[in-house]
Amino acid sequence: MLPIKRLTMWKQHVAWKLIGVNVLVMLIVIWLVGVSVKDFACLLVAQYQLVGDEKNYFFDRTMHFYLIRASLLAIVVAAIIHFVFIKKILSPLKRLTQSTRQLTGGSYPKPVEVSSTDEIGELARHFNAMTLTLKQTEENRKRMLSSVSHDLRTPLSNLHGYLEALSNGVISGDRDLYMSLLEETRHITRLVEQLHQLSVWEDRQAGSIAASPISIDEVIVRCVKSFQLEFQSKELELDISVAQEIVRTDEDALKQVLTNLIQNAISHNTGQVIWISGVIEPCDYRITVSNMGEPLPEPLQELVFERFYRTDPARHRGGSTSGSGLGLAIVKEIVNKLGGKVGLTSRNNKHSFWITIPRIEKG
Repeated sequence: MLPIKRLTMWKQHVAWKLIGVNVLVMLIVIWLVGVSVKDFACLLVAQYQLVGDEKNYFFDRTMHFYLIRASLLAIVVAAIIHFVFIKKILSPLKRLTQSTRQLTGGSYPKPVEVSSTDEIGELARHFNAMTLTLKQTEENRKRMLSSVSHDLRTPLSNLHGYLEALSNGVISGDRDLYMSLLEETRHITRLVEQLHQLSVWEDRQAGSIAASPISIDEVIVRCVKSFQLEFQSKELELDISVAQEIVRTDEDALKQVLTNLIQNAISHNTGQVIWISGVIEPCDYRITVSNMGEPLPEPLQELVFERFYRTDPARHRGGSTSGSGLGLAIVKEIVNKLGGKVGLTSRNNKHSFWITIPRIEKG
């Protein structure tokens, strides 16, 4: 939403602008009348040199005639100028008012036409941006609710069915059944925990980040070692190359980002190698986690960091594309709070997820 303070300033600016237009109109009227009267008076005095009652009477009548005519002309001109200026100012405000009513009524209006570069034009541009943001937020909210309900419905239905059958004595429990139920509860727990993490980072202010100098290459190596058993169980090779550098950031937040990126690479990997690199750039430290995966069309590459986005439309759990669809969304939220950027580069089925972390400024 636009800040209330800025809206108040714009309203005050419009009010002062209208006052300025009215003052300008009055000055124009006075100036036109004064100049006209002066010119006609000088003309009449120069034409009638004799003094007398008849001449004075004629002079007064002539002066009144020209004064009335000049005043009427000035009023007409001033009214036209006033109408043009006021219409130019009020027309975009009228369009904004109509669009605001539509937005208040629950429908999203078409973008307001921006025809100026002044404060009113800036207001229209901000309004268009606000409307687009609200529309995208509403779409994301609906998609999130649909995804959450889908992800929770299946395991909860399974748990309910098995537990009901166990309580009624229809089936007897064995190790495989209990392991299946345990996996369903783990999935629900992971989903709820990731939703909580995403909510926490969305509400967290950038100024509350507990930044401290850390050796980023050591943090990367420690995170990779925590996946050593998983690499071995899946017979995956690791190609790691990280440059030594000190950065000022939140170590716990960075670990969570790296964990999500590595887990994503392992879950969606179709090859035998995971590549991890860390390079020093002029202003940032760039970390890239790459893996071989299924083809990802370019239009969809920008969506992988959105909440609940999955490459498999069917959203089956347990396959190569399993997951809650929140891991990369959490990565994006955290990296943004750390002042960095995220992105994906995909070439020949090799997907490289990269993040940048601002470096310590050198003195």
